[in-house]
Amino acid sequence: MSAVLRAARGWLGTPYRHQASVRGEGADCLGLVRGVWREVVGPEPEAPPPYSPDWAEAGGEERLARALERWLRPIPTEAARPGQVLLFRMSEGSAAKHCAVLSEGSAVEGSGRMIHAYWGRAVVESWLGDWWRRRLTAAFAWPTEGEN
Repeated sequence: MSAVLRAARGWLGTPYRHQASVRGEGADCLGLVRGVWREVVGPEPEAPPPYSPDWAEAGGEERLARALERWLRPIPTEAARPGQVLLFRMSEGSAAKHCAVLSEGSAVEGSGRMIHAYWGRAVVESWLGDWWRRRLTAAFAWPTEGEN
């Protein structure tokens, strides 16, 4: 198992908390990715600005996608492997606003699973079903892939 998957699985059960990134205490989807970054890569390269739960709908800017592009390496969604980051657009025409770590299988076939912070619940590992695959908009590799 990769260091990323070990780290991400360590966050399972962490309660959902908007803007949080503390394993066992609280995280949202971005907080999970930030926490995995700290555990696998090192100190965060930038702090995210404050954001509201509806930030992607309100502003329409691709802030999450641009931030991921700055620090992770964009890859084709069909090439995503377990341990890599997935980005989702929750409705057509809106900015992407949800991210997850692919944990098993493929991001574009029916066999995938992902680890993500689920609003109102916790960090969970769930099936990457049709609903999610239709919303998948990008995938990213970690900057340290191939180094560990």
